[in-house]
Amino acid sequence: LIALASTIVATIVMGTAHDSASVLGIKFDAKFTNSPSFKYFVIAYAVVSFYSLVVLLLPFKNLLWRLILVLDMVVTLLLTSAASAALAIAYVGKKGNTHAGWLAICGQVPKFCDQTSAALAVGFVAAIIYFVLLLYSLHAALGPLFPAST
Repeated sequence: LIALASTIVATIVMGTAHDSASVLGIKFDAKFTNSPSFKYFVIAYAVVSFYSLVVLLLPFKNLLWRLILVLDMVVTLLLTSAASAALAIAYVGKKGNTHAGWLAICGQVPKFCDQTSAALAVGFVAAIIYFVLLLYSLHAALGPLFPAST
């Protein structure tokens, strides 16, 4: 349930991230839809939230549990890639890139940057939880990796 809650929270926080500012008399809006990486984050985390809900409702005696193990791995990798891509863009937004001539925007839209940072923090917590659950599922399905010697 913590994994499901964290993916839902990360999706909502990133999806509602919005701020606006005026720079040199030009108003611009900062929102998650401005970046493909942030859109990927929201979509990936929404998909994983739906998947988690379906898995929670699945009966224990269902034959799909072997497939669930594979899907858990895919979901964990999806969360990791989405969070990493969004983190890269958030870092550029916070620090800029002098070599490319990109300026930092967090000074102008701090609310947006705070929300994306919070979404990323919760998102990485979700990815870690899913990774631990994946390790547990692998251990339960395959048995101990290092069996006790007799």
